[in-house]
Amino acid sequence: MSEQSGNNSVTQTALVQLKNFISQQIIGQDLLVERMLIGLLADGHILVEGAPGLAKTRAINVLSKGIQGDFHRVQFTPDLLPADLTGTEIYRPQQGTFEFQKGPLFHNLILADEINRSPAKVQAALLEAMAERQITVGQATYPLPALFMVMATQNPIEQEGTYHLPEAQLDRFLLHVKVDYPKAEHEKSILHLARAEASQSAVKPLQKFGQVSQTTLFDARSEVLGIYMADNLEDYLLQIVLATRNPGAYGQDLAGWLQYGASPRASIALDRCARAKAWLSQRDFVAPEDIQDMAFDVLRHRLILSYEAEAEGIDTDQVIKELIARIAVP
Repeated sequence: MSEQSGNNSVTQTALVQLKNFISQQIIGQDLLVERMLIGLLADGHILVEGAPGLAKTRAINVLSKGIQGDFHRVQFTPDLLPADLTGTEIYRPQQGTFEFQKGPLFHNLILADEINRSPAKVQAALLEAMAERQITVGQATYPLPALFMVMATQNPIEQEGTYHLPEAQLDRFLLHVKVDYPKAEHEKSILHLARAEASQSAVKPLQKFGQVSQTTLFDARSEVLGIYMADNLEDYLLQIVLATRNPGAYGQDLAGWLQYGASPRASIALDRCARAKAWLSQRDFVAPEDIQDMAFDVLRHRLILSYEAEAEGIDTDQVIKELIARIAVP
């Protein structure tokens, strides 16, 4: 099959315009912009790791302005309580009844800033919302909006006062994206944009773009699921995930690197993300490069390294890179 030319759907055109709109405001972070949109298209949550000042918070804020939906930022701190996220029942003495007051998790887009600064109970409350798309308070269960995405951030260079995210919660994130510093030419453009915004001379982007409706986004998700993936590519995708459970089959040096591999949830995530990447690239088929590129963000937080690998200074990205290099491409 060949690339589409002139046959892009209305939804595809709208999402490409949304990507361009965000890229105008988030300069030098094309990977983060693309991964946020892939998370939306694949209906999953994103964990973003990067040093302070790399536009992680700004990115999802700009995204929220480009789609029809409400946005809420939660600063995670050690004294945060589960009810601060989920909401709580408030007693109304006039009626003699309790009324549920919804918390910030009932918004469409949630920024969980510095998620690893919250204790286990708060993380558990967020886990139910991410996994089940619902919140249980007392005897009642409340569904979350149909459009619901959590983008969590964590700082890799500061570990004092943080709580390690449990593996069960890490597995609930569709993607684990690592954000790096922008290039020099991009940073110069960032300076220009910052000065324009400070002087209020920048044209408000919404006047040029408008917003993508939730209906359009749901239609786009349906189109993503219909993207063609050849049978041999589907087998290749599964082979990459299965290799994380039996790395020794691809070399004795890999045999002792992994303690636990990825679950079937990783296979589902890689399938949806590869299709979303192809769709966002305005193609109607999945290429091997789509699978290879998404494998890192889909798998890096789902693999548990052995003590030997950690002692040798090997990280999960290196393991994924070696597996991809040793598995034959169809």
